[in-house]
Amino acid sequence: MPRPERIQQPNLTYHITSQCIEWRDMIAEEELKELLLEVLRRSKQKYDYKLIAYCIMPNHIHLVIHTTQEGAPISRIVQYIKARFAELYNRLLKRTGPFWNGRYKDSIIQFAKDACHYLLWLLWYLAFNPVRKRICTNPIVYRYSSIRAYLEENVDVGVPIEHHEYFVQLGNSFKERVKKLLVYEEMYRKRYSIIEWV
Repeated sequence: MPRPERIQQPNLTYHITSQCIEWRDMIAEEELKELLLEVLRRSKQKYDYKLIAYCIMPNHIHLVIHTTQEGAPISRIVQYIKARFAELYNRLLKRTGPFWNGRYKDSIIQFAKDACHYLLWLLWYLAFNPVRKRICTNPIVYRYSSIRAYLEENVDVGVPIEHHEYFVQLGNSFKERVKKLLVYEEMYRKRYSIIEWV
């Protein structure tokens, strides 16, 4: 059965997920997470796209990427990130063989029934990933996620993050936007009964 053809258009926002081979914890070490951040920084220099959000987990990654009118298609951007990281990883660990577990998965934010709600909910879904996996109890302290870029103005989260238009539309100031985004965090906590921060 042929693979479904991907929708590749400019000015769309994609939620990308990709797993390590056999779901192994191959990005567990901080050094490897930092290496992936470096690859993301390089990808931003090579291609014109907006990195809306990210989360690096021990056995998979999440990226939220917005393609631009003049930029590369989503497949080329993701292919570069995955291939470059696998190459550097294998060289560093002196190994051979595949790193990623096949094709990446994607969903397009704008195709959701309520695209704005989906994007704002997704920001917290990514942020609470390490909490759900019991890596930490507070999503703000996890260094390899971009949620702080939506809570603290001009903060460095390892890779330049560009706020999505749906976030920008939440208010006239950054403070107003954060206040409304925090409502989504509260909704997320209530729905999934996430443990309280310490």
